[in-house]
Amino acid sequence: MEYKLKDTTSKTAFNYGYLLNKIYPYIKPVMGRAFLNLLIAIPLGLLDGVVALSLKPYLDFVVNGTPEQTWTFLGHTVHLQSWLAFIIPFGIVGFALVQGLLKYASNYLTDWTGNKVSNSLKVDLFRKLTKLDPKFYDVNSSGIVLSRFLTDPETASKNIINTLKSLIASAFGLVGLVAVLLYNSWLLAIIGVVVMGIAITPVTIIRKRIKKVSNATMVVLGNMTTNFNETFSGNRVMAAYNLQEIQDKKFEKQVQEQFDLTMSLTKRVGWMSPIMYFVCSIGVALVMALGNHLILTGAMTAGSFASFVTSLLLLYKPTKTLGNDLANLQTTFVAMSRVFELFDLEPEIESGKHKLQGLNNSIEFKNVNFEYEKDVPVLKNFSLKVNKNETIALVGNSGGGKSTVVSLLPRFYDVKSGSIEFDGTDIRNFDLSSLRDNISFVFQDNFMFTGTIRENILLGNEKASLDDINRVIKLAHLDEFIETLEDGLDTELGERGTTLSGGQRQRVAIARAMIKDAPIVILDEATSALDNESEAIVQKALDNLMQNKTVFVIAHRLSTISNADRIAVIHDGELTELGTHEELIKNENGFYKKLYDMQFKTQEPVA
Repeated sequence: MEYKLKDTTSKTAFNYGYLLNKIYPYIKPVMGRAFLNLLIAIPLGLLDGVVALSLKPYLDFVVNGTPEQTWTFLGHTVHLQSWLAFIIPFGIVGFALVQGLLKYASNYLTDWTGNKVSNSLKVDLFRKLTKLDPKFYDVNSSGIVLSRFLTDPETASKNIINTLKSLIASAFGLVGLVAVLLYNSWLLAIIGVVVMGIAITPVTIIRKRIKKVSNATMVVLGNMTTNFNETFSGNRVMAAYNLQEIQDKKFEKQVQEQFDLTMSLTKRVGWMSPIMYFVCSIGVALVMALGNHLILTGAMTAGSFASFVTSLLLLYKPTKTLGNDLANLQTTFVAMSRVFELFDLEPEIESGKHKLQGLNNSIEFKNVNFEYEKDVPVLKNFSLKVNKNETIALVGNSGGGKSTVVSLLPRFYDVKSGSIEFDGTDIRNFDLSSLRDNISFVFQDNFMFTGTIRENILLGNEKASLDDINRVIKLAHLDEFIETLEDGLDTELGERGTTLSGGQRQRVAIARAMIKDAPIVILDEATSALDNESEAIVQKALDNLMQNKTVFVIAHRLSTISNADRIAVIHDGELTELGTHEELIKNENGFYKKLYDMQFKTQEPVA
């Protein structure tokens, strides 16, 4: 499975049948309004020829006619000149009013259907995003994810209805105006239509160029978004290390890349308009020369010629629009193909069928091998058995595989070979949701979602009662802190919980883990980023969390390790030592003894 979106190309961008079949389920619920919108486009296009058609009777009978010209209508004699002089101007105003109302209705329906389709796509894509494995987030930047999951659906869904409507309006505008041309002079019409056909030929040449530039532009936009996100999230690091100029230059380079790509597309598409205008002007010149001859020989009236020339000039607009619509349609199909490539992404972690009903005996790693990148092993024949309600500390060198061990338990990743078993059953056989329901996590840097303290705690169990909340607040030593807040539990945290200190965030995370009440708890360096005072409070909260639980602790501090029943020493992906602190410290040549002497010996246990 290829997860890296930057490397994804629009392989189906020209497979229109496939793409329309894919988008149809999203258009189907709004098909009635979409079809009505496309129907409205027909008279919208045809009405373009009304003004041109009206010029013939106006010039022939009103301007160049005589009062003697009459017409018998229902037994009454009507003076044609005066009647047409009255009717034609008001008729044009009436047609303009009808066309305006139709345009309003069409624009409303376009926005309504486009937004409905876009919203449905975004909802389904977000569902897809939340179900993808952590590996997907490892290999893709936030910027490329945002652009692919938000920008592409917008382009694909909103533009498809609008472009199709515009295509139909332009096509019927062409039909109506060509009909007016033929009505006035079939000979001149042939010249006009042939010239217009030549004028729109360049549109067929640029399809692949648009596709190439569109893909490159999306990558650059994704990089720009990533830069914004990193600048926002890493603002303190940026300030501390004076990285403003580096970030500025990076963004300036990205803006220049976007400019170059935009101008590249302009060069590829922009020349169509002047060429079409030049070719059309040749057609108008030929028509005027031949039309002048037809008028002088009496084969054509002045009104017919004026009507013809007006139609020909009006024909340029739908012809040009049709060319632009075809180009826009190709861009829409490129975006659409990229959207449905996202739907084709499937999680590598497949859920099992059995429900996990807690832990009865033990968790066992059996000859586990794992790698993030091919042929770069992280865990090598790792075997470890942890009994129910046992607390085991994982220590070792940085990058040795400690965090990988605990990431395999909830199946953030799957083992390459070997197995992890709960009570003798491979965890790959368990339903993924039920497996993760049985595991609570407290990380080094716990993510707080935008919302209140109460909402962040209830993420562990949204059905928890107020008594449950109050209980875990006390056990997590949050009660005194919350009492100092004006809004108490309903205090807004802000984005990522930046209004809280590190220790406060950890205690909220511990309360969240407590209210989940899972039988297995994973503490991934939960106190390593705290000062001694904060660590002391958090450690008390952790002690309450760990009671009667099976606990995996990754720690860099002696205070945390001293609470463990056993210590597993992991060095370069292998389990090298296993035992209590007292047992391991006696091995003078052991890795734990060296680690203790280097890292732990000077640390004072936290009271």
